[in-house]
Amino acid sequence: MGLFGLFERRSVENPAAPLTSSSLLEVLGGVPGDAGVAVTETSALGVPGVWRAVSVTANVAAALPLHAYRAGTRDTVASPLLSDPHPELTPVELWRLTYVHRLLWGNAYVQKLRNGAGQVAQLWPIRPDRVRVERDTPSEDNPSGKWFWVRGDDGTLHRRTSRDVLHLPGLGYDGVTGCSPIRAAAQGIGLALAAEKSAARLFGSGNMISGVLQTEQRLNAEQAAQLKAQWKAKLSGVNNSHDVAVLDSGASFSPVTMPYKDAQFLESRQWQVTELARLFGVPPFLLMSTEKSTSWGTGLEQQAQGWVTFDLGPAWLVPTEQRVTKELLGKTVYAKYSLEGLLRGDSAARALFYRAMRDVGAMSANDIRGLEDMPPIGPDGDTYLQPMSMAPLGSDPTDQGSSPAAEEGDDDDAS
Repeated sequence: MGLFGLFERRSVENPAAPLTSSSLLEVLGGVPGDAGVAVTETSALGVPGVWRAVSVTANVAAALPLHAYRAGTRDTVASPLLSDPHPELTPVELWRLTYVHRLLWGNAYVQKLRNGAGQVAQLWPIRPDRVRVERDTPSEDNPSGKWFWVRGDDGTLHRRTSRDVLHLPGLGYDGVTGCSPIRAAAQGIGLALAAEKSAARLFGSGNMISGVLQTEQRLNAEQAAQLKAQWKAKLSGVNNSHDVAVLDSGASFSPVTMPYKDAQFLESRQWQVTELARLFGVPPFLLMSTEKSTSWGTGLEQQAQGWVTFDLGPAWLVPTEQRVTKELLGKTVYAKYSLEGLLRGDSAARALFYRAMRDVGAMSANDIRGLEDMPPIGPDGDTYLQPMSMAPLGSDPTDQGSSPAAEEGDDDDAS
């Protein structure tokens, strides 16, 4: 089965679209909403806010290091499948594509290719609109009860099980597949697409000209061009600012301003950015919208950390970790994203945190250097320091004989 491109046109043979009158229209271009614009998973990317929300979520999630650890420990385990899952795609490219599929279609499907020993050796992404999922009674051959009908490059249908297909569903309501955010919010996205087209027509219809030159006599094309050139020459340039123009031949200038309703229309497009941010759970500032929030400093830092804590982590990263652990790594190994880079904070906050953790003996110098992507300083850097200020009042922390444990030992010896 080949690697299916993201922008391939949907076809009538798509098993996910039964040939009813409404779904056939959907296959041929999407069902128009109340805004009069057809919305599909690919056409929605024409909205800059959708593109940005999808790209920032997919890029950040895919770029995070995904490590394999031994169960019950924090010891890393080498995983060739996670480090090189595809003969052509890099790990970032593969996982980014799966996140894009989940963000647009609500589901990501990845074919598992196994080696002679039956182990998963490669992962090949499948376009979600080529897959239909059915639920059946679990059996010995299909313990999950899921059947995946996959349309191949030649149009033939193949029935697969969870042994062959890694399914990463998004938020849904039936426990079988996820719900497409684009389809669920088609009205709002259609409104954004319609507003985009209306704004383009507004600027292209000539409503944005600065003014009109009128004369009492009819001008031919050459005379009109000459008058326009003279007018621009008199008023263009910084040296002519606030100058007085002199018009002859009965010419007069009438300025043209944007109608108030058109100005209000352009302002209303900003609300679509807020709606899209709410749909994808992305802070507005990550969509380059900072009109109602600070554009620098700790305000954005806290919003970014809140996004990682409340949206990116539970909605996208944790489900991926658990699904990879369940179907790809086995019972003795689990997958975990490394989020330290996203949750570092500013330099002063990190320094204060590291010092506190070092002072209480929770971190060694090498632990801290590892979080800062710095090489270890040798075996001495693995030493954990014990706080000296927590000794009993009046005792000498450097005198081993004055410790409570030593005193109890002396009492036992005396007895």
